[in-house]
Amino acid sequence: MCSGGFARCLGITLLPLSVVCVLCNILLFFPGGKTVESQHITEQVWYFGGILGSGVLMIFPALVFLGLKNNDCCGCCGNESCGRRFAMLSSMLFAGVGVLGAGYSVTVSAVAINQGPQCLAAINTTYQWTYPFSDGNYLSNQSSWLVCKEPAGVVSWHLSLFSVLLVMGLIQGALCAFQMVNGLLGALCGDCCGCCGGSDGGT
Repeated sequence: MCSGGFARCLGITLLPLSVVCVLCNILLFFPGGKTVESQHITEQVWYFGGILGSGVLMIFPALVFLGLKNNDCCGCCGNESCGRRFAMLSSMLFAGVGVLGAGYSVTVSAVAINQGPQCLAAINTTYQWTYPFSDGNYLSNQSSWLVCKEPAGVVSWHLSLFSVLLVMGLIQGALCAFQMVNGLLGALCGDCCGCCGGSDGGT
């Protein structure tokens, strides 16, 4: 497969992943599927890791990767007017943006998972909104989730959605890193796809 075709496959994969991350981040604004006051939403949700990092910043690389396959392959053997090598080189820059966005989302998700959700919990015989967990100590002790009284199911909601964001971010980062290597190879070696020796330039 030529470099442009491989990049297009990455772009097709990144788009649905970005949509999933945006949806997960939006759902996190409704802890436990409930509507709560803004100050009771977990802090890391407001960092928009899924919307900005794995969403908006991932859309641009995905669109660039999709457009690489449409570049005219004719004359790519030494003809500077083709622009194929420059396109592959520019894809590396956008892939770098994608890696940064994915890294941001992964970092926010990891911190959120470690800290746990904000919820209404009993503290010193009184109920108050707080972060009852620390250092991920609730991950291996599911019975401790009962300390959160409201919203119902907030711990599993928080953990599930941020885990999805974490995994999606890792996948996105890996795909963009692959494209950085693919773009470098395409820039150095060209992306002729057989058009030097063939008449149709097909894959």
